[in-house]
Amino acid sequence: MKRKTNKTAEIVYDLAKPIADELGLTIWDIRFEKEGSMWILSVIIDKEGGVSLNDCEAMSRPLDAKLDEVDPIEQSYCLEVSSAGIERELSKDWHFDACRGETVVVRLIRPYNGEREFVGVLKNAENDAVIIETEENEYEFRMNDIAFVRLYVEF
Repeated sequence: MKRKTNKTAEIVYDLAKPIADELGLTIWDIRFEKEGSMWILSVIIDKEGGVSLNDCEAMSRPLDAKLDEVDPIEQSYCLEVSSAGIERELSKDWHFDACRGETVVVRLIRPYNGEREFVGVLKNAENDAVIIETEENEYEFRMNDIAFVRLYVEF
């Protein structure tokens, strides 16, 4: 299940992974996206028991220095290091594997039977499809039809 690959994110991942490993962190995702007139490099981290502000700072400082040293990004950008959060987005194969059996919300690009959001238990994700089970039905959605899949937490 492949989303659009981002070469900059792949390069940054290779630079960030040793730092994260040393700190006992997992890199959940890396995104390099334009927001307004600025480019944002977002490094999203996770760890058992949750991520603190100190963890974000401990990752940000050496990563910022490494990015300055290697200089793999041509344009100016802002580096953000943050927690994946409890309602984290699932976008990689290993995210879906790690969260199988958890409650997720699937938001579709276009409505299906008049609905765009479905909340259910993640049963499987393979062959470019996500399968969830609600109290009433089991649904299979193609990745091309999905805007996002996130963990769902009811407050």
